[in-house]
Amino acid sequence: MLEVRSISKKFGDFQAVRDVSFKADQGEVLGFLGPNGAGKSTTMKMITGFLDVTGGDAKICGKSILNETLAAQKELGYVPENAPLYEDMFVREFLEFIANMRNVEQEQIPKRVIEVINMCALKDVEFQKLETLSKGYKRRVSLAQALIHDPSVLILDEPTDGLDPNQKHDVRELIKELSKEKCILISTHILEEVEEVCDRCIIIGQGEKLFEGTPDELKAKSDKGRIQDVFRVITTDCKLQGVNL
Repeated sequence: MLEVRSISKKFGDFQAVRDVSFKADQGEVLGFLGPNGAGKSTTMKMITGFLDVTGGDAKICGKSILNETLAAQKELGYVPENAPLYEDMFVREFLEFIANMRNVEQEQIPKRVIEVINMCALKDVEFQKLETLSKGYKRRVSLAQALIHDPSVLILDEPTDGLDPNQKHDVRELIKELSKEKCILISTHILEEVEEVCDRCIIIGQGEKLFEGTPDELKAKSDKGRIQDVFRVITTDCKLQGVNL
C-alpha cells in the first residue's frame, strides 16, 4: 500500500534526507523514529506531496506521488506536526468543510462526520469553535479530518502530542483498530508507543535509515531488552557505535 523508493531531499547544500526506502502494507503500523532534526517530518511531507522531492519517489496504493499526485493523495489521510486549523470554524463545520474538499459524496457527509466525531471522541465539543479547544482536542480534530474520506493509508506525525495519558490511550487504541483495514505510518518520540502500537519500526538519523525491524528485534539488541537502550546508542551521534544492525 505504501512504498518509498530512495527518497531524498536537499535544501541548498544541506542533505536533509538521503535515499530512504521502506514498505508498509494494509494491516500494519510502521513506527518512524529518530532524534529531532533526523528528517522524519521532511520524509513524511515528501510522501504526502506537501514537499517536492530531490530524488526518489513514493507510491500510495500503486500511485506515484510524483506523477499521479492527486490520485495518490486521495488515498492518503495526513496529520502533520502542529497541524493548522481554521480556528474561526466550529468543529462540525470544519469537518463538513474538509469532507467537501475531499469530495465525499454529499449524501454521505452527515453520516461520515458523525462517524469521525464518535471515533475521535469529539461529541462534547462538536459545536465549539476550534479556537476555544485545548491542544489535546485540536489534535483529535486533526485526526478526525484525516479520517473523513476513509483513506487507505494514514500518515500521522506525532498524533498523541499534547494529549493527556487517557487521551493517549484512546488514540493508540483507535490506531490499532484502524490498522486492521489501513496502512499506518506513525512518527513518534514516545518509545512505549512503539511497543504498544507498532508492528515494525524504522530509525533514521541525519536523514539516513539506521534500522528497520520489529520492536522485539530492536529490544533484542539490548542486554537489558529495552528499546530505550538501543535507541539511545543508535541516535546519540547517529552512528552505530558497535551495535550490529
